[in-house]
This record gives sequence, C-alpha cells and structure tokens, in this order.
Amino acid sequence: MIVGILKELDSEPRVAATPGTVKDMIKCGLTVHVESNAGIKSFISDEQYKESGAIIIQSSEELLKNIDIALSVMAPSQNHISMLKPNSIIISFCQTTRELDFVRAIKDVPLTGFSMHLIPRTTLAQKMDALSSQANIAGYKAVLIAASQLGIYMPLLMTAAGTIRPAKVLILGAGVAGLQAIATAKRLGAQVEAFDVRPVVKEQVESLGAKFIEVDSDTDEGVGEGGYAKETSEEYKNRQQELIHEHISKSDIVITTALIPGKPAPLLIPKTMVDSMKPGSVIMDLAAENGGNCELTKKDQVVEYNKIIIDGTSNLPGTMSVHASELYSKNIAAFLTYMVKDGKINLDFDDEIISGAVYAHDGNIMHEPTQSTLNK
Repeated sequence: MIVGILKELDSEPRVAATPGTVKDMIKCGLTVHVESNAGIKSFISDEQYKESGAIIIQSSEELLKNIDIALSVMAPSQNHISMLKPNSIIISFCQTTRELDFVRAIKDVPLTGFSMHLIPRTTLAQKMDALSSQANIAGYKAVLIAASQLGIYMPLLMTAAGTIRPAKVLILGAGVAGLQAIATAKRLGAQVEAFDVRPVVKEQVESLGAKFIEVDSDTDEGVGEGGYAKETSEEYKNRQQELIHEHISKSDIVITTALIPGKPAPLLIPKTMVDSMKPGSVIMDLAAENGGNCELTKKDQVVEYNKIIIDGTSNLPGTMSVHASELYSKNIAAFLTYMVKDGKINLDFDDEIISGAVYAHDGNIMHEPTQSTLNK
C-alpha cells in the first residue's frame, strides 16, 4: 500500500511525516510517497526524505491519484479530496462537527476518514494523542509571546534601584496546554494562578508551583467524558465569573485554554472583565480557533483594546514547526502503523481506538455527534 505525505496549504508550516517516521512506515511494509517541498517549512529537504526511503512526487495531482492512504496535518482542500481514489484512507486533524463541507466531501467520494482530533484519551492511545502533543507546544509558546509583549519583567528582581515584583499570570483551563503554560511561566519566575472547572486537576496545578483557584462546589460538575471539561450549570457559571473577575483585574498576563469537545469555546472573559484589567496587560486566547474564551478575541489577529493586548493566534504549534512536525508525525505514524498488518490496513472497527477515530467509511458517517450535526 502507498502512503502519501501531502504538502500543506501555505498557511500551515507543519508536515505530517519526518524522515524518521518515513522509515517507521517502510518497516511496516508500506511504500511512502512525499510531495515535493512538503517539509520545507519544517526545514526538511526532499533529499532527506529520499535518504529515508521515500519517493518524491513533483505535484499533488500525481501524488493523490496513486496513493491508498493520505496523511496531512490539516484537512486537505475539497479539490484534493476529489483526486483520491474511492475507498482510499485519509488521516488528518479535522473538527468533524465544524468542518462539515469537508466531511460531506469525504462521504461522497467515498473515502475512509480518520481524525486525529478523535483519538480516544486512553493509555493505549497515548502515543497517538496529537491534540496533547500540539497543545503542549501552544501552552509553552503562549507564555513566551505574552512575556515578549509585556512591558514588565516576569521574575522578582532585587536591584540597586529597588525591588521589581514578579508578573502575575492567570491560566484559565488546566489541561495539557494550561499545565505547560503554568510550568513555563513558573520557569520564567512569574507568580502563577490557575482556574479549571475540574477540581481533579488541583493537585497537578499545585505540583507545578501555581495556586489553584476554584469555585466552591459539592460536585465534580465540570468533569466530562474522558476527563475533558463539560458545560456547567448557570449557577456555577455565575460563581465562576465572579471568581475570574476578581483575579483577572490583578493579572498582567491571562492565558485561556478552555475548550469543550465538539462545541464552541466557552466565554470566560466578557468585555466587562477586560475593562477591569490593567493597561499593558496581555490576553493569549488559545481557544481562538473555536470562537475564543474572550469576547474581544479575533481569530488570527492581535487586537489592542484600552491598551490591553488580546492575541488570537490560532496556530501556535505552527510557530514551532520543527518540533511540532516531529511530534505530530510520531503521533500519526503510531496510529497508522497500529492498523497495519503485513503491509496492509486492517480496519477493525471493534477496536476502540480505530472506531473512536473514524468519522466516515464506505459512504457512511461513523461518528454520531458529526451525524447529528449534519442532520440539523
């Protein structure tokens, strides 16, 4: 079977395979074709792919018409989808409840579609968890970007001219991105607080040296399936807003990471809260792609409002394309090779990882939330 590595759209600097993962796929009996210059923005040359055993294909048209499995970071264009052979397999990131036109195109060809967004959060699937590997980068880079835009030091400094207090950083959402943001801000010497609707993450937050702020509640109200956050009651949301408002007005940097799978990002910072922040403060909204946690966020724009910076950059992992590609390619190769037996794909839909990640097969939508969204 032939695996094709697509060159991403101009806005996406990552790539779905590295020379190392090409070798891993070849060891499993697969043939690997790479579109020319696919890795150029991650500083991987065609020659490096050739040395790892890949065959370089000069155009996307030529690549797509001959392959059995397409690997990419982001969902390819519908034009590219139409060039694939019926019953081919495509594996990429895809928010299937939001990218509905793409899902329809996959269904109509028909193709088998797997989304790296849907990889189950289980121990066995841990090495395939691309969302976590990319969120880790986003949390790290968010702190660096915020610090570079701040007009003050991050750490406590004792100088001959006096003592400089440490910057105050507030992290909203203590998932993978949030925890990495906490760790990075602490390494830079900041005073860090974190909030999450899931009380179970308190120990992790405190182990990194941050203060956990929480809404008094008798239940784990914010804990959803797989440990992800879920929507909470109106009463809880009101208490949450009061708590965040109290802390945000004292913060120099606010990093928001709150997401609910399959739904728009929850609004945590309305305009009235931004009005209470100090001039020169910075908000990094890591949920910008899904609508943002801040009311004033604009996707892929840096907004200045009342001398407060609100950064809605949606692809922070792409700003570290070398390591982002390295990690993503390992995730996607681990998932692909998990399904390969003797050089052929074994689509065992009784397997919880395979059935969890598939959203389309043989002209059918296999992911219930996606089907429900399409039916609306």
